[in-house]
Amino acid sequence: MSRFRMYPTRAQEEQMLEHCAHARYVWNLAVEQHSHWYRGRKAAPGFAEQCRQLTEARHDNEWLRAGNADVQQQALKDFNKAKAARFASGFGEPTWRKKFVHNGFRVIGTDRVPELQADGSPKLNAKSKQVMGRSVVVQKLNRHWAQVKVPGCGWVRFRLTRGDLPTAKTFRVTWRNGQWHIAFAVIPAPVPAPGTGEVIGIDRGVTITAALSDGRKLNCPQLTVREAAQVRKHQRRAARAPRGSERKAAGYAAVARLKAREADRRKDWCEKNSTMLSRTYDVIRFEKLNIRNMTRSAKGTVQEPGRNVRQKSGLNRVILAQGWGLLRQRTEHKALGRVEDVPAPYTSLRCSACGWIDKNSRKSQAEFCCSSCGFTCNADTNAATNVAAGQGGIPRPRSSAGAGGTTPPTQRSNVREPQPTRVGIPLF
Repeated sequence: MSRFRMYPTRAQEEQMLEHCAHARYVWNLAVEQHSHWYRGRKAAPGFAEQCRQLTEARHDNEWLRAGNADVQQQALKDFNKAKAARFASGFGEPTWRKKFVHNGFRVIGTDRVPELQADGSPKLNAKSKQVMGRSVVVQKLNRHWAQVKVPGCGWVRFRLTRGDLPTAKTFRVTWRNGQWHIAFAVIPAPVPAPGTGEVIGIDRGVTITAALSDGRKLNCPQLTVREAAQVRKHQRRAARAPRGSERKAAGYAAVARLKAREADRRKDWCEKNSTMLSRTYDVIRFEKLNIRNMTRSAKGTVQEPGRNVRQKSGLNRVILAQGWGLLRQRTEHKALGRVEDVPAPYTSLRCSACGWIDKNSRKSQAEFCCSSCGFTCNADTNAATNVAAGQGGIPRPRSSAGAGGTTPPTQRSNVREPQPTRVGIPLF
């Protein structure tokens, strides 16, 4: 997706809010239709039947008839796609869309352009006629500004933050926290590999967001001290305000604006660093982390309540604020086929110099000193080096097996090197 910031006029903003309301209303009608289905009952209406019903509803409802038919049909098409992908997308069944939360609509292009084959030849139908496709009407005003034609709104300006003018068949307009954005449905080409053969390992953490195996450390930007204080101030004022009052809504709106600013910084950081990694290294290796399980709530159940729930929720917020998953996802999109996952166990306990695994080697969060060879390094850089080598390892057998070990039951580190001949492993 190519996403840009829109700057509509007051009249255009009101019309686009109407488009959001119509798209949300049609989506919720489709959700309600499918919610009444149960096993043994006649199948819920599909996209074609829903479009026919939408035509009848527009004839009977004056408010719905005043909206744009293409915007409403695209809402039904989005619902149909979400319904078809409910098992593969991970989001499950399509749910209700709420006002002030889900504000957006999709527009299909009105310009007709000839479609081409993969080799550049014209695409013909069964009657040997040129196939015409849709295209979004976009005009470039200058180096920094462009405009797009939105139904019922005319030309709407947006900030052109990329050099090339996007060409797409559809685009989506969203409104969140007082800001309008437009996203063109374009699949960008992956970043070509530099061809140097370099491999980089990335260890993700809380204190240091991403530690690279070459010694560099990348930290995701957070809210400043002053902005964090403003968040706490507005949250206290909103919590003390009467329920349903304007002060409560204004307080939470101020918090949402600050949180959106933090999210924008995080996304910008992930985009820039993922591009840097894709352009610099041929192979990019991440430690395999299940972020969803790591940030799962610890509240438990009524019968078995959790422990340290507040501490765990604070840790979850800190983890999610680092953008681990977004950095991994965007890097995979740009470096297609060049991103690998390395099992995370023992990457931080393994010595990158001799390969010895010992929990006593990890002295602190930032200090690593191998108990076998004495190698000293930053703990995150050592883990990133292991990730770059593609190995985390398994703990070696204890001394009772005759091949050294990690830490005996006496809590004293056993630094004896493995003896292959004693355990029956041939040397040649």
